[in-house]
Amino acid sequence: MSTEAPTTEDVEAGQAAYTPRLLALYDLYVLGFSNRFVWRCPSARMLELYNRFAGARHLDVGVGTGWFLDRCRWPAERPQIALLDLNASSLQAAGYRIRRYAPQTVRANVLEPVELGNVRFDSIGMNFLLHCLPGRLEEKAATVTRNLFPYLEPGGVLFGSTVLGRGVRHNAIGRTLIRAYNRKGIFSNLADDREGLERALASSFSSVEIEIVGAVALFSARA
Repeated sequence: MSTEAPTTEDVEAGQAAYTPRLLALYDLYVLGFSNRFVWRCPSARMLELYNRFAGARHLDVGVGTGWFLDRCRWPAERPQIALLDLNASSLQAAGYRIRRYAPQTVRANVLEPVELGNVRFDSIGMNFLLHCLPGRLEEKAATVTRNLFPYLEPGGVLFGSTVLGRGVRHNAIGRTLIRAYNRKGIFSNLADDREGLERALASSFSSVEIEIVGAVALFSARA
């Protein structure tokens, strides 16, 4: 397995598939069909993470279409939400969907140092982000958490989900799709496992919880 640092092309490949056309089908195909029947972790289980952990000041990284943010039971009537993604189409789609909250949008590569000023968040969400990033899970997850940790309030929580490639059971369609997505560079997770995720989170956080549902790891971490 290569230990070379991900190239710009590698990073771009993981987010390039999220075109406006795909995003128009994302809720139906990914959140509806794939999560339930391919990865066997219904989107409702991921929404539970948002309802449990999302704070009044929230940073969402890898925003998709904003489906979870739109349905989250926020602890404040007017939460302060920031959206961070490398894909401009995703930022636009999610920002428009939750426009009632007037979210801040930031286009950035989370594998590089992120500049968000002096703002601090009660929660940071990373739903279905890590399996799209190139590299070994332990290394990319540790890099992401190091880049985001300075913006988390003491006692704040980082949470999210990721599709694993190892240590979980994939059904026939899951095995076919995960190989196809990795060939295309949409996913980079054939070697991703729970142990690598746990080690990465433990490198920045003292309390880590991981639950495996189907082929998906649901996680949360606190300092």
